Amino acid sequence: MKKNNGFSVLMNGIIKENPVFVLILGTCPTLATTTNVFGAFGMGISTLIVLICSNILISLLRKVIPDNVRIPCYIVIIAGFVTIVQMVVHAFFPALYDMLGVYLALIVVNCIILGRAEMFASKNSVGRSALDGLGMGIGFTLALCSIAVIREVLGAASFAGIAIPFLADYKIDFLVKAPGGMVVYGLLIALVSALTFGKSPKKKEFSCAGCPGAKLCGSAACHGEKHEEKEEK
Repeated sequence: MKKNNGFSVLMNGIIKENPVFVLILGTCPTLATTTNVFGAFGMGISTLIVLICSNILISLLRKVIPDNVRIPCYIVIIAGFVTIVQMVVHAFFPALYDMLGVYLALIVVNCIILGRAEMFASKNSVGRSALDGLGMGIGFTLALCSIAVIREVLGAASFAGIAIPFLADYKIDFLVKAPGGMVVYGLLIALVSALTFGKSPKKKEFSCAGCPGAKLCGSAACHGEKHEEKEEK
């Protein structure tokens, strides 16, 4: 099985390179739309659709778009798909449209979408770009929903707007506020990091060996290191 097959590309966005918990991208909509599970799910699906569509089109046009104007072109493509999604949500899901407010339009400047366009879609085939958009979109949606479940259930004693009576006397109002969102977000990042990576990766040992400017460097550290190497030999 090839290391970079389609399944690997799909799973990267969900687990290994989750945009919210691993890459720490899209923090603004993550904190703003996770006070309600319904709103978090709506934002996640909207972003997923824009990710897939923009990745596909940018991959198709990657050899046509001039390199010096690629970023403006990517933004125009993304903005076009965001406008379509915004109009559809406004027409068929007015409650969700009102709930998301300006954050629905701000998907245009979501660094997850522009980042995948620049780092992946512009360098890979249509199929792989579509899978990357799907994986990143699913990962983003799952992350938003997991944060929203904790914040809404424990902070508002409800789930997707449906009240949970037996939790009404025990709700923690702090969780539905911005500081509470940051706390939940940080704790989930730590949990995902522990589950995904286990022990902390070993720190790289830095030295002057292999440095192109080592011969020209006049620092005492470099000379001391070279002296120690000679003594060891």
